[in-house]
Amino acid sequence: MSLSRVTTFSLQGVEAVPVEVQVQLSAGLPAFTVVGLANKAVAESRERVRAVLSGLGLSLPPKRILVNLAPADLPKEGSHFDLPMALGLLAAMGVIPADELAHFAAMGELALDGSIQPVAGVLPAALACGERDLGLVCPAAQGVEACWAGMTEAVAAPDLRALIAHFQGRQVLSPPAPAAPMAGEARGPCLSEVRGQESAKRALEIAAAGQHHLLMSWT
Repeated sequence: MSLSRVTTFSLQGVEAVPVEVQVQLSAGLPAFTVVGLANKAVAESRERVRAVLSGLGLSLPPKRILVNLAPADLPKEGSHFDLPMALGLLAAMGVIPADELAHFAAMGELALDGSIQPVAGVLPAALACGERDLGLVCPAAQGVEACWAGMTEAVAAPDLRALIAHFQGRQVLSPPAPAAPMAGEARGPCLSEVRGQESAKRALEIAAAGQHHLLMSWT
């Protein structure tokens, strides 16, 4: 029996709640099962992971594959579970070293060509990683977003093939750099001038950094 663990997050509003993706390979009839109160998008991750690994020339072992999303009583939704599920499976198969994954959390959706697509919640996840002394593996398009959290290490990968090479030490990915402010950028009122309202200001900062839509009203 082989077991690997990868950290990811479940989004509850603007909070990132840690979730452990546990992947177990054991003897038995070949099957790929996902448990842990996963919604349809998460359950479909197994088909995306299977297709991407096949495209990379990696066949799933003829064993019983069980993916448990812990804690099991926390609802899981979203396509960002694709990447941690794939990394956990690769570690259980011995393709990438499991001890390297212990220092990272991961979020990202897998396209069928192996590219890693942007997902919601990278900034809250990066903030949560900073609190836990973890790095974050995220889509290349969101590496700048992860940098805004000021965390120690972010790995922004364009596709799963590049990520495998990175963890195998064959071709290390360059760390993303924070975006430089635009010259002549118009300046307006600053949130630092607002006293109190910490929850509202944090929601505005997260929406701005992640380029998410937000409607705020007050009376």
